[in-house]
Amino acid sequence: MDFDFNLILVPLTVVLGIVWLLDKLALKQRKTRGRGQEGLLVRWAYDFFPVLAVVLIVRSFLIEPFNIPSSSMVPTLYTGDFIAVNKYSYGVRLPLTYNKILDTGSPEHGDVAVFRYPENPSIYYIKRVIGLPGDTVSYDQGVLAINDVPIDTQPVDFSASAELTSQLYLPGQIAPGQELTEESAAAMGQQEEGEAQYFEETPGKNKHLVRYLTGMNSAQYAPFLQQQSPEVVSSEGTEWRINVPEGHYFVMGDNRDRSADGRFWGFVPDENLAGKAVYIWMHKPPGLNLPTFQRNGAIN
Repeated sequence: MDFDFNLILVPLTVVLGIVWLLDKLALKQRKTRGRGQEGLLVRWAYDFFPVLAVVLIVRSFLIEPFNIPSSSMVPTLYTGDFIAVNKYSYGVRLPLTYNKILDTGSPEHGDVAVFRYPENPSIYYIKRVIGLPGDTVSYDQGVLAINDVPIDTQPVDFSASAELTSQLYLPGQIAPGQELTEESAAAMGQQEEGEAQYFEETPGKNKHLVRYLTGMNSAQYAPFLQQQSPEVVSSEGTEWRINVPEGHYFVMGDNRDRSADGRFWGFVPDENLAGKAVYIWMHKPPGLNLPTFQRNGAIN
């Protein structure tokens, strides 16, 4: 999610809105010349400004669509999922400036949140909220704990869809002169799935699945954890402990060993929050494939 459509929508709506207002109050081209006889810009203002204004209000303050570009949230979300994000869950904010003008709520443990990536705010990320402001988040041999209270974590039997598993890796260039074909990408996904283990976590009121890979612990390579928690180095990533500062959140992907999340780059400031992911409304497989609606449903 690497482009903010509001960068186009907001300026265009403002310009056409000014033209529409000027014609209503001063120019009066449409009134004096009649529909179809006014200048092109005035005609566009009348034709498009009301529609753009409605779209801007809905996207900025109510519901905004996003698509999932990676597998970091598997099995909750897969590459190609299109989701709806509730924009007022974590406060009503102005577009582009992101200033909060109305406090309508804040994240809870286990929420799936969309936010502006702290290291590059023009890019949107989606992860699960693990730690709230003031929390101590710790990890010990596969079990997460919040303020030294382990999150209920139970192994489960989960069979991933073969079609979705084949989409874990996207075809394309992976290195100079090295191309990953569609067949190779599907084979890599299926091979990796053979090493996957699934668990059910219940942080707070949210119950969801997480995915780990046997024999792998990506946390041992996480720069942020290495700075914050010396245990991560000595334990090869199987133990770590961090404190979440006020006004910030700690997030992780559900695909725990395939997620560049807060363990690698740090905390999410409150002002970077964009909204809560609430619904999958479409899935579009990569390539020349038609969208499907079999995955439609609420996001846990």
